[in-house]
Amino acid sequence: MAPKKAKKRAEGASSNVFSMFEQAQIQEFKEAFTIMDQNRDGFIDKNDLRDTFAALGRLNVKQEEIDDMLKEAPGPVNFTVFLTMFGEKLKGADPEETILNAFKVFDPEGKGSLKKEFVTEMLTTQADRFSPEEMEQMFAAFPPDVAGNLDYKNLVYVITHGEEKDQE
Repeated sequence: MAPKKAKKRAEGASSNVFSMFEQAQIQEFKEAFTIMDQNRDGFIDKNDLRDTFAALGRLNVKQEEIDDMLKEAPGPVNFTVFLTMFGEKLKGADPEETILNAFKVFDPEGKGSLKKEFVTEMLTTQADRFSPEEMEQMFAAFPPDVAGNLDYKNLVYVITHGEEKDQE
């Protein structure tokens, strides 16, 4: 009887990562993976990461940083490994922290704000593109300061906690 039990567990282990996410989330991860897999070989490697950083405007990424990112994977990064790595990173992660970390990628100085033009460019040209109306609504709800900076920390707070700070 014991071998049967072990076999069942092993089968469940590989499909486990796909059960962590909803179908729509998996599709978004697949889109992100496809964008990052610049040479379309089904794996994300050093060159793919460097090209992805370049596409995001980070041109002087140290080789060490790229090597360290790839070392986090148990082997070559195919889609299942990519999804598993995100699953592990997101497991037990606070949604607020997760969203903040996404913004911090574009804010290496840690200022807590991003240029309105940059945010507009990213949200209207990447993945699920925002329409001009959606951009207008966002900037109406979260107006940039006089210098044209969007306070993303406040934006993330409202997204994750709702508008009222004393809603508890």
